This record gives sequence, C-alpha cells and structure tokens, in this order.
Amino acid sequence: MNFKEQILQGIPKKLPAKKEYSFDANRAPKRKEILSLKEKKLAIRNALRYFPAAWHSELSTEFAKELKAHGRIYMFRFKPAYKLYARPINEYPYKSRQAAGIMLMIQNNLDPAVAQHPEELITYGGNGAVFQNWAQYLLTMQYLASMTDEQTLHIYSGHPMGLFPSSKEAPRVVVTNGMMIPNYSKPDDWEKYNALGVTQYGQMTAGSYMYIGPQGIVHGTTITVMNAFRKVLKKDETCAGKIFLTAGLGGMSGAQPKAGNIAGCITICAEVNPAAAKKRYSQGWVDLLIDDMDDLVSRTKEAIDKKEIVSLAFIGNVVEVWERFYSENIYIHLGSDQTSLHNPSAGGYYPVDLSFEESNELMVENPEEFKNYVRKSLRRHASAINKHTAKGTYFFDYGNAFLLECSRANADVMAENQIDFKYPSYVQDILGPMCFDYGFGPFRWVCTSGNPKDLKKTDAIALQVMKDIKTNAPNEIQQQLQDNIKWIEEAEQNKLVVGSQARILYADAEGRTKIAEAFNQAINSGEISHPIILGRDHHDVSGTDSPFRETSNIYDGSKFTADMAIHNVIGDSFRGATWVSIHNGGGVGWGEVINGGFGMLLDGSAEASKKLKNMLFYDVNNGISRRSWARNDEAIFAIKREMERTPELKVTLPNLVESDVLENLFD
Repeated sequence: MNFKEQILQGIPKKLPAKKEYSFDANRAPKRKEILSLKEKKLAIRNALRYFPAAWHSELSTEFAKELKAHGRIYMFRFKPAYKLYARPINEYPYKSRQAAGIMLMIQNNLDPAVAQHPEELITYGGNGAVFQNWAQYLLTMQYLASMTDEQTLHIYSGHPMGLFPSSKEAPRVVVTNGMMIPNYSKPDDWEKYNALGVTQYGQMTAGSYMYIGPQGIVHGTTITVMNAFRKVLKKDETCAGKIFLTAGLGGMSGAQPKAGNIAGCITICAEVNPAAAKKRYSQGWVDLLIDDMDDLVSRTKEAIDKKEIVSLAFIGNVVEVWERFYSENIYIHLGSDQTSLHNPSAGGYYPVDLSFEESNELMVENPEEFKNYVRKSLRRHASAINKHTAKGTYFFDYGNAFLLECSRANADVMAENQIDFKYPSYVQDILGPMCFDYGFGPFRWVCTSGNPKDLKKTDAIALQVMKDIKTNAPNEIQQQLQDNIKWIEEAEQNKLVVGSQARILYADAEGRTKIAEAFNQAINSGEISHPIILGRDHHDVSGTDSPFRETSNIYDGSKFTADMAIHNVIGDSFRGATWVSIHNGGGVGWGEVINGGFGMLLDGSAEASKKLKNMLFYDVNNGISRRSWARNDEAIFAIKREMERTPELKVTLPNLVESDVLENLFD
C-alpha cells in the first residue's frame, strides 16, 4: 500500500509482523513499576481493546513484556513503516483540508529530527507525549483522513474517542491531556494511570501538535537572555565574552546554545546524555562538544580573553561545572537550568554522584534510593549556585521547576520570609512585566507547502508588518518590537528550521492579527502557494495558569487558580480555532499547571479572515484582562490602550488601594 492507503487503513486488517526493538533511536527511560498484579492485567485488557479478539492471545504476551521492560505499553509492532515527517499538505488523504493540516502537525511532532523519544511517541521534556501508543496514532490519522468539515474529532489523552457531528464553525479537533480529578494529580498518579493506558502527559505543544522543534524556545530564550544581560551589564557593555551557564540539551532545552549565540555571549550548557548532546551538535545548535572538565575550563578562559561569541556543550553534570568554575574563579554573569525537573525522579534530572547509565538503572530498580540521590544533588547544586550569586551572578529559574524541586529537597533556595524563593522566575523578572503583561507572546506559523520559499515570503511579510507597527507604537513597547524585528531579519541566516517550515516571533494582538491577515491575503493572491497553520506556544499571555512560571508575576492570590486557561480554550473554540487543546501538566510538572493551545488553518478565504481577527484578539486580550485585574501596571496600560483601539471591548479595571488604608486594620 502507498502512504495514503496506509493512513486510510488505520489499524491493519492483518496482524503485522513483530518488529525488532531498535537501539539506534534515543529511547525513553524505563518508567517505574507502579502497578499491582491486578492493575497490570487491567493495563493489558485496556490495550487489547484496540484489536480483534483473534489477536489477543499473541498480543497479550507481547504487551506484558513491553509493560515489564518499559513500564508502558507502546505497541511497537504497530508503528507504521513509512517515515514520519511533515509532508506537504496535499500529500495527505483528506476530505477536510483543515484535518490535513492537523495530520501534518502530528507527523511533525513525531519526526525523529524533532522528537526526543520518537519510538515512544514522546516529543520533548522526557515524557511529553503526542499519543500513548501507536494504535492511537493509527486511529487518529484514519479519522482525520475521513472526516468532513462538519465533524469534530474528540481526543481523550491520546485516545481518539470518535468523530461527532458538529458544524463548519466548530473546531475540527478538541484535545484534552491528563485532565485529572484534583486529588488524583500527584506525580505517582501520572505514573499509575499512564501505565494503565487511560491518561497521558501532553506537556504543552507535544500533545497539542504545535511543537516546531527547538526554534520555538530559541526565540523565548533569546529574548530572556538578552533582557537578563540588560539587567546586569552597563549600557556601553556587550554580551561578548560574558558567560551564560545552564544545563540540558534535550527537546526544549537544546535551544539554549543557539539562543546564546544569537544574544551574543558565551553559552556553556551541560548535558549528561551523550546522545542528546551529539544530536544538537550534528544539527548545528551548538558550536563545540567537550567531554573533559580541564578542556572546558581552558576553552572557557580562552573565550573570555578573546571576548568570543561561542556555545560549548559539556558532556557531564552541570553541578561539577558550577563547582569547578568557582574554584577556578571564572565569573558567571548569568546562570539558569533547563533540565526536565518537572520529572525529577524518572529521567528529568540526573544526580551528580551517579553516571548517566547508573541513574537509568537505579531509577527503576530502587526509585526511593534514586530520589535520595536527586535530593542530595539538588542541595549540592543550589549550594554551588549560591556561592556564585554571592559574587554577583544573576541566577533565574527558567520555569523547569528547578527552585520548586530544590525547595522540596530542603536546599538553600528560600528567601528570608521562608515563603518566596531567593531567586526570581524569569517570568517574574523578565517575560511577565516586559512581554506577557503587554500582550507579547510566542506567535508561530507553519507553511504547509513544506517549501522554504513560502517561509521566506512569510518572514518578509511579518517583518514589514512589525516595522509598520513600530512607527506609531508607544514607547512602552518599542524595545519588544525592535527585538522581534531583529529576530525576523536574522531568522533565515540563523538556520532555525528543524522539521516543518515554521517560524516564531513575539507579537501582541495587533501584531498577530495584522501578520495573519497579511498571510491570508498572500495565500488568496497566490503569493504564498499553500495554506498556513497559525498557532502559539502554550507558554503565552493567556493560555497557561502556572504559579511557578507563566503566572508567577500575579500577586493578588489568583496565581493558583486556572480560570484563565479554561476560559481561553473555550473562548478560542467558538471564535474560529481549527483545533484546541487543554492539558494538565507542562514545563513545571504534572499537577502544577493547566495550559491550553490552538491551531488555525489559513486558506486565503474570507471566512479565515473573519475567524483570525475574532479569535486572535480574544486569545491575547483574555490574558491581559486577567493580568490587569491583578493590578499589573503594564497590563493595565495595555488593556486601556486596547479598549481605546477597540470600542466593543469592555474590561473590568481595578481600583487601586493606597497601602495606608490597610494599616492598623487587624491589630
């Protein structure tokens, strides 16, 4: 069968031959054995319901072995033989072009060049899954290929529940991931219910089919690093020869060296997994690989002396780098961490006292002992950072739950009040007040033709729109606009594309709407050859409620609520989104965040124009409204400006209270 026929087939009519387990790919770590004997049988029963009874005897034995070997049932036998990557949209079988765009995005998330653990359907973050197993993938693609523009596919944590009659105005797909009853949202609950095959951790853009490779986080990291340096350098100083020390070269964190190069500093990024480091090096995301500490020290000193702009990947543990640099008196200007600490005890963080291989064995064979190693390492990690910050290093939490997990390990990371952390989240210090409160966030698009020429045209269109907006923009957002103009001007030469022909920039509601409308017109005129898919990172103004990251600069007590994210996904769904998603869990961990996203296909039509204006406006201003009600000055400015531009918008504004009014009320 050809590619289209295989898609339309779904679950094969004939049981495919068992596949040999491949060790070539970067495999996901084994998950802990957490199920009772009764629950293991339930997991097998749950998995077998995808297949005819005649296959159950053979598959039950096979799935039991998978569960024992991997802690999960992935159904490797059913992985399709064709290559997984973002094909041009017209190569997919479809009745709905919107559905074809979703198929393209799903395959991009599972492309081995993009995905962290593609064999296990994990895109990034160690456990951020597109589907739980290959049967779900096959069924979902079959549904998408056969659905019309008057049906909606509902997906429950990777499982395609089915196609339901709807309307042309409704989303084509609605996705939920990990939406648990609150009392069942602890880390071990994920381990248990994921092993049972009834829920999954969709991360943010993994389970919503909107991941575009590390480019997405390159941009956010670039903005963060540039503004962090602005906080610590004198006005006449540049970043050249200044050090940004961090850790992690996996799916999301692999963007750090490239971002450091764009920002213009020395980036040193430690990674314990040699395969991950070598992958980023082979893709051109890091300049040099170093596996010897003495060589790292020597090369770093050389880069400082020469005021270089260079990225160094150290294959080893970052704790040892922090400690050695202190003894060598190497000054670190910026420090952070982007290991997957939302999942600290199952492969997200590797303790300094164990090798990579030893850790992978111990986390399965003796989870409690491994947790003790992790906690001990985090205490040592924080201690080393504290020594550097005492000398002037600016350390920020990069939203990976580093400080949260350090606090749980009783590391020295708490402020004097024993409530707050002694170091800020990058959202508290940088992205919150400088970007999110003004409505600037990670707007992205994908050219469904797969043609770099179309991407180049979109870059030129977006650049011109941003320049036009900047001409009359208020002073408060001039820096944000200029940073993104520079980003787009240099995007092609920075070779950011991995997988689909995609781009990202930070824009507010005005910028997103004007760029999208210009794209739609260019598609209509034929200047752009095929439809464009719009989306964004969930890490944005409105989509995510996360008290230790996206909403960490909300101080009215509401940062532990999730109304904004829920309203966002509902509001986007009836304003024109092609698909919507809402997830439990994200970059800071299961049970710590609710986040949502969308996708929208532009086809050059008047209908698409109407939808984009309606939905993009709400998608941004929902969040600004909430942030302004929390009394964030920048958000109050932004929403007042938006109400002046859009008379139909009426937002409840806060009346500010003078502090002396509250004095002596509760003596």
